[in-house]
Amino acid sequence: MSVPLEVGDWKAAPFALGGETVFAIGDVHGCCDELVALLDAVQTLARESKGTRRLVYLGDLIDRGPDSLGVLRLWAESARLRGVDRIDRLIGNHEILMLLALRGGPGADRMASTWLADQIGGSTMLAEMREAVRDPLAPLSYELAQAAIGREILDHLMTQRSHLRVGNALFVHGGLDGQADPNAFLAAPWTAGTEARWAWITKGFLDWQGGFGGTLVVHGHTPPHKHAPLTGMDDPHVFQHDRLGLDGGSAVSGVVVGAELRDGRYRILKAGTAKAPPP
Repeated sequence: MSVPLEVGDWKAAPFALGGETVFAIGDVHGCCDELVALLDAVQTLARESKGTRRLVYLGDLIDRGPDSLGVLRLWAESARLRGVDRIDRLIGNHEILMLLALRGGPGADRMASTWLADQIGGSTMLAEMREAVRDPLAPLSYELAQAAIGREILDHLMTQRSHLRVGNALFVHGGLDGQADPNAFLAAPWTAGTEARWAWITKGFLDWQGGFGGTLVVHGHTPPHKHAPLTGMDDPHVFQHDRLGLDGGSAVSGVVVGAELRDGRYRILKAGTAKAPPP
């Protein structure tokens, strides 16, 4: 399948990354073909850059779309295969729900119910896992995930980071609370579920215009149709108020969004064919 790819023009922004080139990829949600196109572009563009080349996944790789297992296989590939020097994998709220459901223990049933609800879309991935093990009635469990996903990838999922700092840029799935101490805000582990607000936040972040103490936040989590009412921005993928959003809506919009960031500038990468926005 040939997936259209768009490489945007360079735009000025005060990123200070210490000479690194950083490729960041927003929410994928099971859109494997689009991720392939984006990763192919990263590999090509990385050859044109100097210094350290880094790939950052911003979380929400899974569910909703048609091929979450394929996405995870790509996500787990080595930096060498992707033409970069290192890969950083950050966790999103959808992975948090799934992993807490798989771990069992107190609250696991509630996490499972939330993840499998239509609004989140985990049922699509559960169906994929059941198909992979050829058992249409297999219960959601760590054993099912291990058999369907593989132990190595599952271990990768369990050890994802909450955030990453490169120079003056912070990479995180959801964002920061503009009125909270950032270190304290980011300190909550992903095992805290919804209390790990850096993976869930919208209000207090996207409608905040006071900056983040010199930190520039690169994030996913909020798709265009939910981003615009909070920010008033027609294009959510523009650096403004010290934020750069890279959630393209993926499974709903048909587009997976990434960015190439260098000192003093950035450009947006889009893979996919846009669908009509939801009502």
